[in-house]
Amino acid sequence: MLRHLTPAASGNDRRTSRSRRLPAILAAIAVTAAMIPALPAQAAAFKVLVFSKTAGFRHDAIPAGIQAIRDLGTGNDFAVDATEDSGAFTTANLAQYQAVVFLSTTGDVLNDSQQAAFQSYVDGGGGYVGVHAAADTEYNWPYYGQLMGAWFASHPAIQQATVRNEDRAHAATAHLATTWSRTDEWYNYRTNPRPNVRVLQSLDESSYSGGNMGDHPITWCRPQSSGRAFYTGLGHTQESYADPGFRSLLLGGIRYAARAVHADCRPETGYTTLYNGSTAGWSQAGPGSFANSDATLTSQGGMGMLWYSARELRSYSLKLDWKLTGDSNSGVIVGFPATGDPGAALNTGYEVQIDATDTADRTTGAIYGFKSADLAARDAALNPPGQWNTYELLVEGERLQVFLNGVKINDFTNTDPVRSLQQGHLGIQNHGSGDVVSFRNIRIKELTGTPGGTGPLRGTASGRCLDVSGASQANGAQAQLWDCNGQANQQWTSTAAGELRVYGTKCLDVNGGGTADGTAVIIWTCNGQNNQKWRHNADGTITAVGANKCLDVGGTANGTRARIWTCNGGANQRWSRG
Repeated sequence: MLRHLTPAASGNDRRTSRSRRLPAILAAIAVTAAMIPALPAQAAAFKVLVFSKTAGFRHDAIPAGIQAIRDLGTGNDFAVDATEDSGAFTTANLAQYQAVVFLSTTGDVLNDSQQAAFQSYVDGGGGYVGVHAAADTEYNWPYYGQLMGAWFASHPAIQQATVRNEDRAHAATAHLATTWSRTDEWYNYRTNPRPNVRVLQSLDESSYSGGNMGDHPITWCRPQSSGRAFYTGLGHTQESYADPGFRSLLLGGIRYAARAVHADCRPETGYTTLYNGSTAGWSQAGPGSFANSDATLTSQGGMGMLWYSARELRSYSLKLDWKLTGDSNSGVIVGFPATGDPGAALNTGYEVQIDATDTADRTTGAIYGFKSADLAARDAALNPPGQWNTYELLVEGERLQVFLNGVKINDFTNTDPVRSLQQGHLGIQNHGSGDVVSFRNIRIKELTGTPGGTGPLRGTASGRCLDVSGASQANGAQAQLWDCNGQANQQWTSTAAGELRVYGTKCLDVNGGGTADGTAVIIWTCNGQNNQKWRHNADGTITAVGANKCLDVGGTANGTRARIWTCNGGANQRWSRG
């Protein structure tokens, strides 16, 4: 009989012991270690702490997991310490690690001071990796729930299921096909984490019995202040840690959290697929072509262009994953009218360059021939040839912003009357023989619903409206959340100057022009300064221009004060009109 215990006692209830199989499993792991190719080291070795303390049910796969991570470290240039001592969670001790792995921890495993040290560590730039029962941990610590993404609710019996690999650019999942059939213990979660994380894998609930979420994420990542978080629900069984596919997934998650590789882990919703295996709606212009295999387009010959001819696009967020081979050359062309001539497309649109080495205005992230990327930001976010990267090209009017693996690296405004970013077609370039580039998962969100105009601003997490406390019109009155009521103190007008006005003459204002996380957001007589200017983003966030941080609330209750905070794409930073 399967039983589930309460959270306080921990909820993993597979009581059948497999400890007698552990020596065989560990032997299999040793053999399998040689099967996973070692990735080249990045700038330097790093250290990882594996933490496996349990205050509830204890998984018999923990020893196999620790050994697997040690093997991965040996083969991939990182050192591993393992502990079940919560005393390791001090500011001084954590500072030596680039990532901390919670390996099937259960129950309450950290006291208040240890929690504070770990929160400071992650928010200050450290990495968190949660494996399987890490979701069955620290139920009474809200920060941990946010960091990890969603708490455990229940699970059916161990069985085979189909995993959908939604993001195949992340280092954890790039090695996998679009689907993956494997046996594990499949968690249901109390909430769906998708609004607050980048989902890498989800479960096909029709492929097994006992799933109850519908949309069922199982592996995900997210930025957390200045740090990074990665979680996978896989890894219950001892056999998992001898599985090359799972070991590579675990390796990619560790390397992401430790900043050895980069990825766009901002939450992503509302995108429509333009290419994920089918080239319907696409046309080849000029010589060469793209091979289409494994939901991946790979360039052959050229110079040509595969362009999306099905319809024109105006303001939009375009995302696509790309990978170079060696010192190759390619690009993404946007803002050109319908044409079967790749040269004409280049002469009437703009190319966002993909090139490992070239002059500043003709290398990765540049608007080719017009504007270099911010090279320091680009280099800090870039994965080298042979690894996947993700572009977001954000087109709003004649403004084109380029994000690489979630980091803004270029901001360009068209002033050429011969060209227009609003002409609407896009293409990917096959540059020529020897220039080999691959593309995956091309998707788009058309920007028709971003906040603008006049009316309430409703918080996504709370459903409540941005409100001036007490309906006050005095300078310094606090902005807060309150039940939407349509009153004048909840009517915000977006102006061409970037203001958010209320009562006609008062502006939403960052108190004192501050830039620190937690700085209060108030109203003040409009004065045109940067601390009163706000930028509406495609994902529903609103950025304070002067501080370059997001309009944020720390809760959902009436009276929760508005503030600015480092942008993380969470639901508490997203707003909509109405």
